[in-house]
Amino acid sequence: MLVKTKSSGNIEVDNAHIITIPEGLFGFEEYTKYALIECEYKPFMWLQSVQSSELAFLVVDPFIICKDYEIDVDDKELSKIGIVSPSEVCVLVLITIPQDGSPVTANLLGPLVINRTNNKAMQTILTNDRWTTKYSIIDSIKERSE
Repeated sequence: MLVKTKSSGNIEVDNAHIITIPEGLFGFEEYTKYALIECEYKPFMWLQSVQSSELAFLVVDPFIICKDYEIDVDDKELSKIGIVSPSEVCVLVLITIPQDGSPVTANLLGPLVINRTNNKAMQTILTNDRWTTKYSIIDSIKERSE
């Protein structure tokens, strides 16, 4: 599928990397189809809206940046996107890069859960107050290097 991107113009994306978020992301409910595109800054990826070239989010696997991250989502919620087995689950979190130069953060409180078998996804809000929407990626990297 040809996808018009925010940063790289038109690129060809394999259909296996097109995901549908039936209820959209919080605040962007009308956008339900996205392409997962590799980013030049590994391990990050772009979650690029197929419906609007101006809408793209930087995402990352949270288990790479937070060694003790865990999510607990009700099976009934997961069934909305057809998940029946943990092996079908892929989790990504949205990254915020503030324009004011403050730290780059990850939203660990609102992960994106993707069903690998049917490419349907949902954003969920975790009830565990251990996680935040402003998890500092730089602090995490510093902790790992110590």
